[in-house]
Amino acid sequence: MLPDNDLFEQSVSMAYYSMYYSVMALLFASGIKCENHTAAIVLLMEIFGRDNSEIEDAKRERIDKQYYVTSTPVRKEVVTLIRTAETFNADLRDFTDRLTSRDIDQFRKKFTTMI
Repeated sequence: MLPDNDLFEQSVSMAYYSMYYSVMALLFASGIKCENHTAAIVLLMEIFGRDNSEIEDAKRERIDKQYYVTSTPVRKEVVTLIRTAETFNADLRDFTDRLTSRDIDQFRKKFTTMI
């Protein structure tokens, strides 16, 4: 809806935040609390072994588009980012839904050794 109304900056932000909240749902499901965007993205790779490059790119885009007026998003980039977010979110939700108690215990132990 946002890109259809030429609200590209907001579209970039919402695409990123949808990805971020998917990561937060995984952390929550695993009993791990994290209140820092960068740390949550790092934990995605370090604890769960999930590729975090797409959310890192989305975060960078959100910061560029939200805070630097010289970088204006265009429809094509926004549509690509939304599709990337949809795939990322679906994959991460599937991963989260398949977690077993044993998986969660292992992830929590890994997290505990990191901190």
